[in-house]
Amino acid sequence: MVDAQRNEFQPDYLVQPCEVLCYELEQRGMNQRELARRTGLSPKHIVDLVKGKSRITPETAIKLERSIGMPVDYWLTLEAHYQEALARHQEEESLDNQLEWLQRVPVKSMVKLRWIKPFPDKREQLKELLQFFSIASVDQWGDVWRDLPVAYRQYNKHEVFPEAVSAWLRRGELEAASIACKNFDRGAFQGALDQIRALTALSPDVFLPQVQELCAAAGVAVAFVPALPKIGITGATRWLSPVKALIQLSLCHETNDRLWFTFFHGAGHIMLHGKRELFLECVSGSDGLSDEKEHAANAFAQKALVPRKALDTFISERDYSQQAIREFAEVVSIAPGIIVGQLQQKRVLGSNQCNQLKCRYKWADEG
Repeated sequence: MVDAQRNEFQPDYLVQPCEVLCYELEQRGMNQRELARRTGLSPKHIVDLVKGKSRITPETAIKLERSIGMPVDYWLTLEAHYQEALARHQEEESLDNQLEWLQRVPVKSMVKLRWIKPFPDKREQLKELLQFFSIASVDQWGDVWRDLPVAYRQYNKHEVFPEAVSAWLRRGELEAASIACKNFDRGAFQGALDQIRALTALSPDVFLPQVQELCAAAGVAVAFVPALPKIGITGATRWLSPVKALIQLSLCHETNDRLWFTFFHGAGHIMLHGKRELFLECVSGSDGLSDEKEHAANAFAQKALVPRKALDTFISERDYSQQAIREFAEVVSIAPGIIVGQLQQKRVLGSNQCNQLKCRYKWADEG
C-alpha cells in the first residue's frame, strides 16, 4: 500500500479529481476495465468518474483505497476541495453579474459611518455588503427587504431609495441585537413612556441612555441610527420577534418637538397595532396622513406628550405668546418647544412662529 504520509494531498485550486484518478491509473498501468473489476463498480460508473461526471463519494473512496492504494481521506479531500473551488468560481461569476447593485447602495456613506469596511475591489465590496445584510446574493435582498409590508407617513413627494432605506433598517437591527431586552410587557412599556415624558427637556447625552434602558426593561429596543442620504426617513417601528419591538430614530430631527413626536408616534404603533407591519416615518411635514393607523399613532403621540384637555384649554385662551407657552409648558411638565410643535401641527401657530422655544439638537454620531 502506498504510504499515506508520503501521498498527503494538498490540492491545487483547479485540480479535478478525474485528472488525479487518470494519473494514478496511468502510474499503475491500469485501464478503466481493470479498475471496474477491482472496485466492483460498473464500467459506466468508472467512465463517469474518469470524465468528471460523477463525484467521489465515501463509498467510492473506500473502493479506490483498496484497489489503487490511495487512502480514503486523499480522495474525499480532493473531491471536497474541488467542489469548493468550483462553487467559489461560480460564485465569483455570479458576483460579477451583480456589481451594478453597488451603484444603488450608499456605500461611501456606510463606510464613513463605519458600518462596513472599504474595499478597492468591487467584488470584495459587494461581498462585504452581502455580509452586512446577512444575505447570500442580491436576489435575496429583494426577497428580504423590498417586499416588506410598509406603512408610510407621506406628507409630500420625497425621493426614497429602497436600498438606502434597507441599509438603515439593517443597521437598526444590528444595534437592536446588542440591546438586551426583557420580553415585551404592555403595562411596563406604558410605565416607561410616562417616565420618558419627563426626560424631554434634557439634553441627548442625558436622555438617550435612559430612554434605551427604560424601554429595554419593557421589551422595546430603541436605536438611534444616523440617516443615510436619500432615505427621507426619520423613524421606523417594527417587531423583531413576538416579544421584542424596535423603535429606530434616524437623527434627522433638528428640534426636540420632532424627535419626541416621532418617538411617541412609534410607541403608539407598538401599543395599538399588530406585530407584522413596518411603519416608516417620513422627513417633512405633518399633513396628508395615509390611513387610520397613522391617525391613531398621531393621536397617541399628541396625548402622551401634552394632555388633550389641557392643550384645548390653552388654545381656547388665545394667548400664544412665548411667555404664555413657557408658563403652560411648566404647568404640564414638558419642554416649551414641544408645545410649539403641537400648536404648529394644529395650525394654531405658523411654521415660523415661536421656533426660538424649540431645542435644537446636534448629534455627535452624524459625523
